[in-house]
Amino acid sequence: MSTLYLGDTVPDFEQDTSIGRIRFFDWAGDSWVVLFSHPADFTPVCTTELGLTGKLQPEFEKRNVKAIAISVDDAASHRSWIADIEDTQKTVVGFPIIADKDKTVAGLFDMIHPKQSGTATVRAVFIIDPQRKLRLTLTYPMSIGRNFDEILRVIDALQLSDAHGVATPGNWRAGDDVIIPLSVQDEEEIRRRFPKGYRAERPYLRFTPQPDK
Repeated sequence: MSTLYLGDTVPDFEQDTSIGRIRFFDWAGDSWVVLFSHPADFTPVCTTELGLTGKLQPEFEKRNVKAIAISVDDAASHRSWIADIEDTQKTVVGFPIIADKDKTVAGLFDMIHPKQSGTATVRAVFIIDPQRKLRLTLTYPMSIGRNFDEILRVIDALQLSDAHGVATPGNWRAGDDVIIPLSVQDEEEIRRRFPKGYRAERPYLRFTPQPDK
């Protein structure tokens, strides 16, 4: 197993999926990627999560994000499960599910946590940018479903920070004010980069309207 840190280049791999065999980097192209793991097929919490991902596909596409799931069952099982997901969750699963029966990918991304299970993956989320850098991780216990609104929120925050060099406050959502980082101190640079102005609640706490709104 390997440990991945934020900013690391994630490992490439070739593996079977519900849509056929893929090379991960080739499949990702120039998109952001949300890779999220599931303990097993035909499990109730996972079924709801994959249904939510299907429903949110237009939101991911607006953000240049590709979703890809992973479970330690084989591709034939995934395809059968997808039919159940689409029927029960009333959506289309328009993204692949990696077949990781040999746990190759689970090992590369350290998804097996022995104190949870020696064979099944925890509910991990990896947000990966187009340069293949790991930008954010979330890890949930096997019994707790993920909050997909939060996944979209942090993608918005990451993309905004990359584009405009800002930070986001707690509970930030698209359209809220953002924070001018402490690394920016020159007033001329602040006026140039943030022409909407700013308010300083403290010298170290400066808010400005979201630059691209």
